[in-house]
Amino acid sequence: MRPARAHRSWPPVARVVLWGLAAGVPLAFLAIFFAWPVLALVGRGFVTDGSLDLSGVAEVFGESRTWRLLGITLGQAVVGTVASLVLGVPGAYVLYRCQFRGRTFLRGLVTVPFVLPTVVVGVAFRALLAPGGPLAFLGIDQTFTAIVLALVFFNYAVVVRTVGGLWERLDPRAEQAARALGASPARAFRTVTLPALTPAITSAASLVFLYCATAFGTVLVLGPPGYGTIETEIYVQTTQFLDLRSAAVLSVVQLVVVAGALVAADRTRARRENALGLLPEAHGGRRLNLRADAVPTAVTAAVVILLLALPVATLVTRSLHAADGTWTLDNYRNLATTGGPNALSVTVWEAAGNSLRAAALAALIAVVVGGLVALVVSRRPRARVGRRALRTLDSVFMLPLGVSAVTVGFGFLITLDRPLGLDVDLRTSGLLVPIAQAVVAIPLVVRVVLPVLRAIDPRLREAAATLGAGPGRVLATVDLPVVLRPLGLAVGFAFATSLGEFGATSFLARPDTATLPVVIFRLIGKPGAENYGMALAASVVLALVTATVMLLAERLRGESAGEL
Repeated sequence: MRPARAHRSWPPVARVVLWGLAAGVPLAFLAIFFAWPVLALVGRGFVTDGSLDLSGVAEVFGESRTWRLLGITLGQAVVGTVASLVLGVPGAYVLYRCQFRGRTFLRGLVTVPFVLPTVVVGVAFRALLAPGGPLAFLGIDQTFTAIVLALVFFNYAVVVRTVGGLWERLDPRAEQAARALGASPARAFRTVTLPALTPAITSAASLVFLYCATAFGTVLVLGPPGYGTIETEIYVQTTQFLDLRSAAVLSVVQLVVVAGALVAADRTRARRENALGLLPEAHGGRRLNLRADAVPTAVTAAVVILLLALPVATLVTRSLHAADGTWTLDNYRNLATTGGPNALSVTVWEAAGNSLRAAALAALIAVVVGGLVALVVSRRPRARVGRRALRTLDSVFMLPLGVSAVTVGFGFLITLDRPLGLDVDLRTSGLLVPIAQAVVAIPLVVRVVLPVLRAIDPRLREAAATLGAGPGRVLATVDLPVVLRPLGLAVGFAFATSLGEFGATSFLARPDTATLPVVIFRLIGKPGAENYGMALAASVVLALVTATVMLLAERLRGESAGEL
């Protein structure tokens, strides 16, 4: 028998080059399609005739309107975050700590609102709260309360999945010991379970605060006349007044506000991963006891029925009604038209085709770029400098979550006429919209894939490399089998997020290539019952497509639900 031939590992230089490319490609993408447009727009607000000019800062902060907008933004974010936590923690317990029939389906269902287009959410709550809606008697249509409810609808899944992902991995014996020593269920939760959940709750709060502070489409649709936040004011100053200096100052203010949320999320995420490392396998949980778990079950049921299901059900019902209240399919038949006079340049079905094509390309870009980022950041270098560099890279790719999509979209218009000196005008290309959508979706892809890659025992990779497997073969045999299902969920998130992206797309989509969110917003802004009915029907179509994508992705992922 011939002795086995020893395998040779890849040369160190080759490894450095490969990992350099894996990190360099995403960084180049981020630099060209995010950092450059954003800095170019901000630069126009702070540079005059080639020199630094800070007069715009004093001018913007000298207006009482700026402070009012900042107060509304912070108030909206704080109230939305607190409400999401109060309602979401009981849901995390029921859906991740208890077992019952249909739990997987319900997990997927509560995730759908998070990826619904913000314009659809706004239309759904208008249908619910406006005159003629089921909750019109509350009198909160176009109020601060209506906006907060819509934000909780959108962010409920963030709390449920982030807190629930940790809760299902907590060792139940500590709480059981406290109960055996005489502690009541409430005291055992307060003294044992709640402190253990604090990292996940803080992380969820940071992310929800970020999403509430940068809400755009929902505020535009639900906000009363004169109501505005920093995000919507950037849009107004850019599109209506062409005041790039004020828009740039406000963009920096918004970035400072959300930077704190990103830093807090990064720190608590690291603490959370350490906690998960103590008990890597999810605990099976116990059967749901309707008597012992009456309070969290009742809260979860009320939220799912009244806050999540009722707005969507109302949207569907109103889309099937004519202006006189009779049942009809005319709103859906009208989707093959361009609406009333001067309403649209394309039919809704043509816009749906535009949305699907753009979202497919955006999802492909986001998964490739985000997958490379997750792959690089998931490594565990021994050197402290290497670990810090990877954490910095992870934080850098979260920045698109904290920068106004309006800023990104308008930055595209002023920078990508001849990018890098190339003789091509990307502003007239069909690639601009999917690229902008991919920039928004990349952070979500990273957050879905990264925890799974980090959970892989590094000794498996080391053993494969010792046996001579190159980096490509290590990825194919060790990483890829583990990450396939989460990668399917990442594709679903990227596709659904791109379908509903509105802020940047509203700048970049030409009239003949308008996407569904853009068309819906235009229909809402046009007078006439026909246009509003078409907006309702188009919102149902977009919500149905998005929900189908997410439910399929959740089913592909299976029971190993973790975090967003």
